[in-house]
Amino acid sequence: MTPIMRTVRARALVAAVVLAAGALGAGSSQGVPAGAPRAASAAPGLAPMADDGCDLTASEPPAKNPNGARIRKIRERGSLVVGVDQNSYNWGFRNPQTGRIEGFDIDLVHAVARSILGDPDKVTLKTVPTARRIDAIKGGEVDMVVRTMSVTCDRKKDIAFSAPYFRVTQQLVVPRAAKATGFADALRGKRACVADNSSSQAELKRDGRGTAEVRTVENQLDCLVLMQQGLVDATLTDNVLAAAQVAQDPTVRLVPETIAPGYMGVGMNQADTDLVAWVNQVLAERKANGDWRASYDRWLAPTMGASPDGYLP
Repeated sequence: MTPIMRTVRARALVAAVVLAAGALGAGSSQGVPAGAPRAASAAPGLAPMADDGCDLTASEPPAKNPNGARIRKIRERGSLVVGVDQNSYNWGFRNPQTGRIEGFDIDLVHAVARSILGDPDKVTLKTVPTARRIDAIKGGEVDMVVRTMSVTCDRKKDIAFSAPYFRVTQQLVVPRAAKATGFADALRGKRACVADNSSSQAELKRDGRGTAEVRTVENQLDCLVLMQQGLVDATLTDNVLAAAQVAQDPTVRLVPETIAPGYMGVGMNQADTDLVAWVNQVLAERKANGDWRASYDRWLAPTMGASPDGYLP
């Protein structure tokens, strides 16, 4: 099966499962089967410093400068251009009932658009594969990427990140029939799947944990399709995306063990310090006024638990 065919099937899976679960319109909460497994929370004590001394949380101080070069360009254009996902359930996914791309990350996109342009709908959403996120930013295709993007020291060499807006870990998804309880028995001698150029791929390159084969795909949801077809034995991805996969398919489950705690951030061009500072101000306001929590409750609480404190940076 070609990558395009896998992506098409993955998107069809999202539509079918969301419809079956009773996906609702823009003003409603999501329906999720009772008893759905919940993601393991990222460690509250996560240190901001990586092993090589790079500060994962470092970013521009929050500020709104209407005279900044990128802010002026966005206002002249009349639209905020954002790289997003349409395959990550509850984060950035196409609602089959409305045709709109919605989710936790998309709420943030609309909040930034409202702040800069006075209208939350003055956005141009461009779906960007995992492997092309950095290229899209550096090449000027988008103003920013809001796409469950983990902050890493390697990525900070190429792009700028906002202040963190979510804590994450890495977690495995396996078939429900698998007896694995941790990374060792889930991966040793098994076929693993990761998204190309993802932090999960980097983790398995660093330590393959005895995997017999690592399959790379364009988007993490394609791994779920390969698992349904019996072509892979485990998927490694961010715990929040792992929980979304389990919410979509009752034949898979989460392996309890988590590794590699980190953060999600908004990716932007290193030259656009005015936009980075503006986004950081929006993030600070969303945490202070309750919008972050309201968005969490709407999209993520059903699969990740009612208390979001462990996910706050």
